[in-house]
Amino acid sequence: METHISCLFPEILAMIFSYLDVRDKGRDASYHKSVWRGVEAKLHLRRANPSLFPSLQARGIRRVQILSLRRSLSYVIQGMPNIESLNLSGCYNLTDNGLGHAFVQEIPSLRVLNLSLCKQITDSSLGRIAQYLKNLEVLELGGCSNITNTGLLLVAWGLHRLKSLNLRSCRHVSDVGIGHLAGMTRSAAEGCLNLEYLTLQDCQKLTDLSLKHISKGLTKLRVLNLSFCGGISDAGMIHLSHMTSLWSLNLRSCDNISDTGTMHLAMGTLRLSGLDVSFCDKIGDQTLAYIAQGLYQLKSLSLCSCHISDDGINRMVRQMHELRTLNIGQCVRITDKGLELIADHLTQLVGIDLYGCTKITKRGLERITQLPCLKVLNLGLWQMTESEKVRSSVFGGKGKDDEAKAAEILQTSL
Repeated sequence: METHISCLFPEILAMIFSYLDVRDKGRDASYHKSVWRGVEAKLHLRRANPSLFPSLQARGIRRVQILSLRRSLSYVIQGMPNIESLNLSGCYNLTDNGLGHAFVQEIPSLRVLNLSLCKQITDSSLGRIAQYLKNLEVLELGGCSNITNTGLLLVAWGLHRLKSLNLRSCRHVSDVGIGHLAGMTRSAAEGCLNLEYLTLQDCQKLTDLSLKHISKGLTKLRVLNLSFCGGISDAGMIHLSHMTSLWSLNLRSCDNISDTGTMHLAMGTLRLSGLDVSFCDKIGDQTLAYIAQGLYQLKSLSLCSCHISDDGINRMVRQMHELRTLNIGQCVRITDKGLELIADHLTQLVGIDLYGCTKITKRGLERITQLPCLKVLNLGLWQMTESEKVRSSVFGGKGKDDEAKAAEILQTSL
């Protein structure tokens, strides 16, 4: 994958060029339809009509979503100098050239920019963004597969107020790029040290070194999504275990995370509210014991398709007084005994996912539906086979209000 940096701004290049690795150095409308609610407009730009955008500005519109883009983006920017949010998600024909023509001066009002699935965008556009959108707080780059570590260095150089960054499926991003964000190359880029939300889903080049960078530099981080990052392991959890600001951690489908990793998390100083280790094949009953010991303040726990059993449920439930959501779908070793333990001890549950739990019966479901706060019960395929029987068994002979409650609970919600 080539990193074209020849069209970036000279003043930025001069600052960062010496910090690039050898490989990077060498490669060097008239509007068709509009809908607005409150302060947001959704537009199809088909033919340029500069008069449209001042009229939106006059209506108080500050947030714009471009649904299709066939003409210059510059008309939006020029016509709405006080724009606060620009959503270009899915505008596949947006190029570096088009974005470069739009961002030619500082736009201090812009706080949110969504470029998700704009697959032609490269590091060059991030150079423009870093120079002219210095007040940006939210940047969505999910699916922008041409972004590299060079682009993250530019982001770390210019976007010091950034609070939320989505890099989902940015396949060329590696530990070096995360180091830039975390301020590890401080003499070139200060870093995005105010980040609170970071999505690194499906960034396959990341290793435990990225987690070390994150723990050292991104100390304000609250939400971290590492799902499908196959390169991180149990050892990386040691780095995360003392991030006291972190309250949500997603490790879904991280194949190298096991019970040992959750042990590291539980032995630290974390105050997690949400943890997702679904589809981690090496997670079993021991993880539930560790969670009960050190992560008992969790409000949401997802263990779908993990190798847990009634024994693990028994080792966990007595300590988890704060738990509101429990996802154990496709945990095929869970039986009615496990559901009875859940019903007896997790009395604050609002939602539970039991999709694919093939060993549970009407007896266990009857106990679960007696939970006083339960609003959502996901039964998946049970919806078509047993839910009517369960409803008649559990609520038979009761009033219409109870039947309505049953209809609300017995739904597929996930």
